[in-house]
Amino acid sequence: MNDSFFDVERTIHRTSAGLVELPILYYDASNVVALFDADRRGAEQLLVGTSLEPAGPRGDKALVGLSFYEYRRTTVGVYNEVGTAILARKVGTRGLLHPLVEMMLPPSRRAVGAWVVDLPVTTEAANAAGRDLWGYPKFVTEIELELRGKSVRGVVHDPLGGDAICQLSGEMGAGIVSPAMSVVTFTKLDGALVRTHIDVRAPTRMRAAGSIRLDVGTSTHPMAKNLRTLGLDGAKPKALIVTERFQSLLHAGRRVA
Repeated sequence: MNDSFFDVERTIHRTSAGLVELPILYYDASNVVALFDADRRGAEQLLVGTSLEPAGPRGDKALVGLSFYEYRRTTVGVYNEVGTAILARKVGTRGLLHPLVEMMLPPSRRAVGAWVVDLPVTTEAANAAGRDLWGYPKFVTEIELELRGKSVRGVVHDPLGGDAICQLSGEMGAGIVSPAMSVVTFTKLDGALVRTHIDVRAPTRMRAAGSIRLDVGTSTHPMAKNLRTLGLDGAKPKALIVTERFQSLLHAGRRVA
């Protein structure tokens, strides 16, 4: 493929499910990110032991993203993924007033990153790579994403059956063109904090929530419990970021001193 975005040097890494070349290349995907004002005490509870704190002004809220991905063509196969992430920074680190402003900066200039709380996927290969190489809190389950015009329906099923873990659904409101936001994630691998950069290229729109809401099912799965801890059962997003032409490079992580 003659495309400078994907023209990067890659290295081979071993996982429990086989070999993977990094960065992982994502050529074609849809992505819906719902941004919520979550309960700050709940976010702090989920950040205990990470050396991180919620980013942004202090108060009773923390900014949390719930991201649905439908990966149609990648170098690790076809799969779906959903991430719950708290926007956070290292304790004592200074940054800009609002974390969304900082998210517009190149990843190398940011103090803010996304602490990944849960990251279900639909294939064992994606699960193994995420856990082994980055410490992403992945598990394998069925995930649905339907994006038709302004209509959204995303579902994370409980791998043990029964009621779904969560469902994001409804009609989005009006939107404006917005710049693509590359991503910084924080995870723990072998007890160490890991910072990972994900370069993103995509034509995106930021939309009002409209009738969109998140419903957490009666599931007792840890992801359902974490969403309830964040106060997100029945929550309405403050905004959504949407694209049907998502592309990205998932780089190797680096340990944070």
